Amino acid sequence: MTTGLHARTQHGSGHGQSRRGRAAGPPEGEYGERLLAGWLTTGRPTDLEAHLAWYGRAPLTGVGEGEHPLIEAVARAGLIGRGGAGFPTATKLRAVARAKRPARVLVANGMESEPAASKDKALLRLAPHLVLDGIMLAAEAAGAGEAHLCVAPSRAGLDRELRDLIRQRRRHGLDPIEIQVHTPPHHYVSSESSALVNWLGGGEAKPTTTPPRTAERGVAGLPTLVDNVETLAHLALIARFGPGWYRSRGTAESPGTTLVTLAGAVADPGVYEAVFGWRLSDLLALARPAAHAQAVLVGGYFGTWLPLPYAAALEYSGPGLARTGASPGAGVLAVLPAGACGLAETARVLRYLAGQSARQCGPCRFGFPATAEDFAQLAFGRCDRDAWERLEHHIELLAGRGACKHPDGGAHLAASALRAFAPEVRRHLESGPCRAALNAPALLPIPRETIGDGDWR
Repeated sequence: MTTGLHARTQHGSGHGQSRRGRAAGPPEGEYGERLLAGWLTTGRPTDLEAHLAWYGRAPLTGVGEGEHPLIEAVARAGLIGRGGAGFPTATKLRAVARAKRPARVLVANGMESEPAASKDKALLRLAPHLVLDGIMLAAEAAGAGEAHLCVAPSRAGLDRELRDLIRQRRRHGLDPIEIQVHTPPHHYVSSESSALVNWLGGGEAKPTTTPPRTAERGVAGLPTLVDNVETLAHLALIARFGPGWYRSRGTAESPGTTLVTLAGAVADPGVYEAVFGWRLSDLLALARPAAHAQAVLVGGYFGTWLPLPYAAALEYSGPGLARTGASPGAGVLAVLPAGACGLAETARVLRYLAGQSARQCGPCRFGFPATAEDFAQLAFGRCDRDAWERLEHHIELLAGRGACKHPDGGAHLAASALRAFAPEVRRHLESGPCRAALNAPALLPIPRETIGDGDWR
């Protein structure tokens, strides 16, 4: 296993030390970084001139008979989605490519509604042309004649920057179809694939029930491929350098590299590029975590609390984390320091998530808010035995009953907190809230937002 310092950006702000890349062959950083190799080599975002010098033009081949060869290359590479679900990318490509409708659509998802994550914003600022190449290549492979890139509204004007880059690429004749950049409403559930295609089709940015899946019926009723922007950047590299090169990093089950946001009680928070298969201890060490940290939140706000040092020996990959009930999820590792209250952190996140629901089904309208309130009572108030049993009951009822996976994510987070912080649960039940719950500042970022009925368009 390779260890060492990796690309760091402070939420995509762009500073750090330059590092040498490989002298020849596919661009890589000194420790295997791929997506951020240009940034590591030059210390600045990769503009079009530098991108073309590094990679050349995207290897578009034109649409021929039969399945596009890129789909099989992506399948052999073992590329999985980086948006949270970890679904095989080639399976989604095939589903859209084989759709009987002649018109198809591609949607690149750069919304990153996870408050603790910064990886997609960093990638779009530091290596945007890899993403844009990936959009063109995936659109060609899927037979899509229409392409959309969705990003969150930002004061920094990321959407304007991307539109300028797309116009520049069109002037250079790089993109056979125009990529349209959009800024949908930025709520937690609005980055879900069915919510995006519903909004792009003129509806609200709320998840819709499945089936049908977006690959069958998406934007304007057309078969639609929705992929995360990091997934598309990896696809652009596979198209150039092949599945064997892609699999030369990582493990047999989890090949390649991935972007991770290291947050919480760490000295150097930011976005790092890691190789699948590293131990969590090696990955966390990049950001210099606080001494005697007690737990780590893996995967983001739909993720899993795992106690330290137990979690330190785990392999950072889907299979490596699965035996604990965790997954890489949204690519977040948030460290909880000694002395903090994990129950209080979880209660604040659950309250935020309950307020972010689309309120389209019973679990989101009633069950999720009730669970959040019960958990807040455990963390900040007096929780008697009846309240404790009610909390456990609500958590059990949430999973698998919603119109989308929003209630499932909240239930998973809550259940993992009760396991990881079992000693604190007992103390709260016996003696009431701890001093940290009442007095310590929040560690995890909680956006202050109230969603009105008209805020979904």
